[in-house]
Amino acid sequence: MSRKLFKSTAIVSSMTMISRILGFIRDMMFARFFGADSGTDAFFVAFKIPNFLRRLFAEGAFSQAFVPVLSDYKEQGSKQALRNFIDRTAGTLAIILMVTTIIGMLAAPYLIMLFAPGFAWEGEQYDLAVQMLRITFPYLFFISSVAFAGGILNSFGKFAVPAFTPVFLNLCLIAAAIWLAPLMDKPVVALAWGVFFAGGVQLVFQFPALRRLGLVPRLRFGFKDSGVKHILKLMVPALFGVSITQINLLLDTLIASFLATGSVSWLYYSDRLVEFPLGLFGIALATVILPSLSKNHAADDMESFSKSLDWGLKLVILIGAPASLGLMMLAEPMISTLFQYNEFGVHDVAMAGRSLMAYSLGLLGFILVKVLVPGFTSRKDMKTPVRFGIYAMIANMGLNIALVFPLAHAGLALATSLGAFFNASLLLFALLKSGVYLPSMGWRIYILRIILATASMTALLYHFVDASLWLHWGIVDRAINLAMWIGLGGALYAVVLLLSGLKIRHLSAG
Repeated sequence: MSRKLFKSTAIVSSMTMISRILGFIRDMMFARFFGADSGTDAFFVAFKIPNFLRRLFAEGAFSQAFVPVLSDYKEQGSKQALRNFIDRTAGTLAIILMVTTIIGMLAAPYLIMLFAPGFAWEGEQYDLAVQMLRITFPYLFFISSVAFAGGILNSFGKFAVPAFTPVFLNLCLIAAAIWLAPLMDKPVVALAWGVFFAGGVQLVFQFPALRRLGLVPRLRFGFKDSGVKHILKLMVPALFGVSITQINLLLDTLIASFLATGSVSWLYYSDRLVEFPLGLFGIALATVILPSLSKNHAADDMESFSKSLDWGLKLVILIGAPASLGLMMLAEPMISTLFQYNEFGVHDVAMAGRSLMAYSLGLLGFILVKVLVPGFTSRKDMKTPVRFGIYAMIANMGLNIALVFPLAHAGLALATSLGAFFNASLLLFALLKSGVYLPSMGWRIYILRIILATASMTALLYHFVDASLWLHWGIVDRAINLAMWIGLGGALYAVVLLLSGLKIRHLSAG
């Protein structure tokens, strides 16, 4: 089983890596052409709102509710029953998304007031954000439909196409920045149109893969269908529980809209760097493990269920720990290498570097939440993650208030990181207490090996990396030196692990 999970995770990770690299190129374009000013702050809010709703509804609550029910139909029902379920779910989802999109476009002024109230003090910035939100909001319809199609493909072990799809968002935004922006009175508005067209392209890209499975949805309304009702019932609590991190990030944006100009952009750029390992590994692993856990639960094989979780958690610690500390130690060199050009200056590097260090501390917590939540949702237990999510959000709000005054935007990032660890701790303790997850033998020595290797890597980077040098180098020197230190740090981490006795079989899921 572990070999199959490794292979699936590697496929998703490799496809995601292509998307993330293009994402960095995209953000380099943003920094180079648009900098960090009121216009980019307005765009990032206008993009974040539909993106937040996408992660909350589509990739979050809907996927967590849809995949387990779909697994039941696969394991226990006929092919025709499966097709009918998919058709009715597609039709119901389309109606909900269409109505939501229309309401969102009409309510754009109020949504900007809700999510970035600080913009109201800057009339032009507020109007620009409203204009761009009305352009970007239909992205929610397209990308939620993409998530629905991806859920079907992932359940049938077809991970490559859904994982590759985000590449088209980056390509459309890069094209908009290069070719469309110079033609517009307000160049930053071109990015909003790039988001709009990207949604349609991504949806069309899913159809050939669905056609090969013979599962292209035919829209049928199914509010009375038992399977659709089950999904809607499971979605209500899952809306909050599975996407708590996104809610916390949105709270950061809300408060940051009151801080110094550029704060929203600094948080965006630092969050993007944290999203690289989170998407490359955390989301990839969660994408693979949910269908596996759902299948184990549907087959009433709780031993395999526990082993899959154990495998996932070991892999999270193995990769998440060094990625978290590596990001923290190389925060400013990474920001400088990727974004310090033209409109994005030394001050922006320092400010974004602070929030990146704070976000990087929570990377392991973010990934743990991604892997632990499926341990509940695969069993159709949506209420427990919701309860813990509420606790985590309350803690995050309190930490925001406590930390924003001494640390400004970096305090918001630190609060989000601490909230993620709190959420992950509650989820893990509940799985252990219920007996659903039974840790395998050897965890103590495994953790000690990770600590030793991570400490060695951190000491190397702390003593030998001088972040101030990156501020004065050209792009070639920055890139070469950053790659060298990432390589040396990763190599030392791997060598110490091997010398301490770690072997592949220690990660086996059985």
